[in-house]
Amino acid sequence: MRRSTQCSTWRPARPGGRATSCSGSRRGAPARTSRSRGRLPASVETYADDIENVLIKADEIEAKLAEMGEQITRDYEGRHLLLVGVLKGAFVVMADLSRHIRLPLEFDFMAVSSYGAATKTSGVVRILKDLDHDLKDRDVLVVEDIVDSGLTLKYLLKNLAGRKPATLEVAALLRKEGIQQVPLDIRYCGFDIPNEFVVGYGLDFSEKYRNLPYIGTLKPSAYGG
Repeated sequence: MRRSTQCSTWRPARPGGRATSCSGSRRGAPARTSRSRGRLPASVETYADDIENVLIKADEIEAKLAEMGEQITRDYEGRHLLLVGVLKGAFVVMADLSRHIRLPLEFDFMAVSSYGAATKTSGVVRILKDLDHDLKDRDVLVVEDIVDSGLTLKYLLKNLAGRKPATLEVAALLRKEGIQQVPLDIRYCGFDIPNEFVVGYGLDFSEKYRNLPYIGTLKPSAYGG
């Protein structure tokens, strides 16, 4: 059960940075980007004026989650899987990913915080909501929206491992390139992205932008830059 999803490279329509589909924590500060602004889906206009660039489009996310779901289905064939979503950001990823997993599933959620209203991790992790399920002898898959420094996720995995699950793995939609401060095995990973602050698809800035169907960067004016 050790195969991971395969890599491919996503590039924007115009010259600039890239997001790489990864095979294999959490978030940095907003940064200016020189990339051109992507075309915004017509379905969401509420925050359109705040978005500088669309990094990963909705259809690309959907395709990647389908691929990840197929791999998870193969890896856990014949088993009963417990998905653990990390609130708040992972709720969108978890809902959409689960629909591509053709297995008996149970769901639970944890809420941890190392950010508050800031854009840089404080380094102090607090459990705001614990699980309702007993993890002993369960196959557990932690679902994350994004991994950057990895500090929060490392703390979470250590905490969950102490509850004696049969297996404990991680699925993350996004992983920031080159900023992990601790080694982590991300079993299922959607995209490697540049070290920029991103919003959309569950990711927020000051509790806004979670309902955008794509991953994008903010204009400096949106966060007072």
